[in-house]
Amino acid sequence: KGLFEVAAGGVIFLDEIGEMTAVTQAKLLRALENRKFKRVGGTVDIQLDAAVIAASNRDLKAEVKAGRFREDLFFRLNVVPIEIPPLRKRNQDVEAITLALVERTAKDLGRRIPGVASDALEALRNYAWPGNVRELGNVMERLVILKQDDEPIQLDELPDEIRVARSTTTATCPYELLPE
Repeated sequence: KGLFEVAAGGVIFLDEIGEMTAVTQAKLLRALENRKFKRVGGTVDIQLDAAVIAASNRDLKAEVKAGRFREDLFFRLNVVPIEIPPLRKRNQDVEAITLALVERTAKDLGRRIPGVASDALEALRNYAWPGNVRELGNVMERLVILKQDDEPIQLDELPDEIRVARSTTTATCPYELLPE
């Protein structure tokens, strides 16, 4: 069984939809339009009975204009658009996300890390996060792995580029993918 079949009655999440090839875009559009699909090598139509949520780090409207994403697929998927600004544009969320990531990672690794020191949280808020939440997650995972139990994460344990970051109001992201 493929993912569409396994998701029957539920939701399928298609991450990085903007990376799809033109051929795959056409196949996805056909499945969404007809609400049917065939297994690879199959001859029997299977009913598509799943809601579809798609995500992309690309500006799909710009991708459509540039001819890299099908306009008809864009409009089929764009029923309820939800735009989430990059982390550098919502530094007020960094603390809550950081603490949740530390708690989850510590639990997954069987560790006991009682949070993050306030000056470390301030440094995390001031960093531009070019890798967005994935980068923050990787940093927190690395810190939890290296940290001794029963001690909060401290400022001097953060990577150099985070400790010396200026305020996000003046920091720039050297890896900016989308126009502001």
